[in-house]
Amino acid sequence: MTAEYKVDLPQVSDETAQGKAKDLLDGARAKLGFVPNMYRGMANDPGLLSTYLHGYALFREQGHFTPPEQEVVFLTISEANGCDYCTAAHSMLAVKVSKLSEAHTQAMRDGKPLDDAKLEALRNFTHHMWETRGLPTKAEAEAFKSAGYGDVHILEIILALAVKTISNYANHVNHTDLDEKFAAFEVGKSVEPA
Repeated sequence: MTAEYKVDLPQVSDETAQGKAKDLLDGARAKLGFVPNMYRGMANDPGLLSTYLHGYALFREQGHFTPPEQEVVFLTISEANGCDYCTAAHSMLAVKVSKLSEAHTQAMRDGKPLDDAKLEALRNFTHHMWETRGLPTKAEAEAFKSAGYGDVHILEIILALAVKTISNYANHVNHTDLDEKFAAFEVGKSVEPA
């Protein structure tokens, strides 16, 4: 999904990147081996890209969710926000990096429940937090916690919501083209086995 409106800014290329934008894009290349198109669009406002990268790294590296659980959270939010770019990217990461099963990844993309009770509780509560704009009911929070999660996980879902709001909304207004690296996981295609 993209917004009707598209910002009138070109992606920041390697040749045009300067200052903080250049530092952030060079750092992404060093870490990932390439610069995702999403980063190039966000680099027009280095504060936006920097905030996204900082929050993303903290969620990934210092949080309490396992890598497959992280993908459940990110995919749930990206799907809810209608971000095809992030849905494709996190599907690739889910299957190829975080080791969320192809079946669970495909079920999430299809809007179907997960056959793992704990992951399904995580998916449900993440969606509840998105849907209520961070105003969970006691019943939903207690159901989430009874599945084996704690209050710190609720705070981490808030961090993930912030991070995905930045990337999802930026992709909407930038009309970000999907990178070749994520093309096999494009929305509308079936998830390929690892």
